[in-house]
Amino acid sequence: MCHYLLALGMSMLWLSNSFAQSAPTLMGSRAGGLAYASACVTDEWSIFNNVAGLAKVDKTSASFAYDTQPSFKPFNRMAAVFAVPVKFGVGGVGVFRFGDQLYNEQIFAVGFSNTFGLASLGIKANYVQYKAEGFGSKGVFSISFGGIAKLTEKISIGAHIVNLNQPKISVIENEKLPTVLIVGIGFQLTSQTFVTTELEKDLNYPVKWKSGVEYQPLKKFIFRTGFNINPSAAFFGFGFRPKKFKIDYAYQHHFNFGSRHQATVGYQINRKR
Repeated sequence: MCHYLLALGMSMLWLSNSFAQSAPTLMGSRAGGLAYASACVTDEWSIFNNVAGLAKVDKTSASFAYDTQPSFKPFNRMAAVFAVPVKFGVGGVGVFRFGDQLYNEQIFAVGFSNTFGLASLGIKANYVQYKAEGFGSKGVFSISFGGIAKLTEKISIGAHIVNLNQPKISVIENEKLPTVLIVGIGFQLTSQTFVTTELEKDLNYPVKWKSGVEYQPLKKFIFRTGFNINPSAAFFGFGFRPKKFKIDYAYQHHFNFGSRHQATVGYQINRKR
């Protein structure tokens, strides 16, 4: 009963804040295991992270993720993505949902990315909808843009901006969808070890520092860990690659809000660009 009262309070806050976005939309258990330091990560989940990362997807891929906070189920998230390589780039679509029947946020995203020389560039259009029981719903369109440049064989830099157009979600209060800037760098130290770190700046909040390490001791097994500072959180994850499937898990311990678990299952189709 308590969590429904809290969710109701959240819904009223949502109404008073003119549908302001509250759920983090970075997704994918690989990114989760790396503390969501995903500006330089390239996979089908780039549709919800740095869209430029789609450019390196070389097989048609479908994936589903479920993210849960056991202590407060109304904060659960889920998403599905689909990426298709074509001759002139890679296209992707994704759906995202946060919340429950009392209050929820939903996103439908369409993105495209391609590689030009040393750099990959991508753009994404989002339809974002907020809904609270008894208060109706509100929907807006937003644009996100990203890039990843390969400086050397071992070093890459990535940057993306979320809600570039700052769509207005309340004419009366001049409330806009928050704009987030993210810049990161990735190091492929060895064929088995990848290290990444980045800074994230929501225009309404202090800078967040995120870092992660991915280690692949065997062809089919991958281990990950990472941390966030401001706010502080620790992350751990692993991946398993049996043939065409991709199975990943990520655990997050937030020092103020408890733990989260995310599981991702993906499938790759033998259809190359």
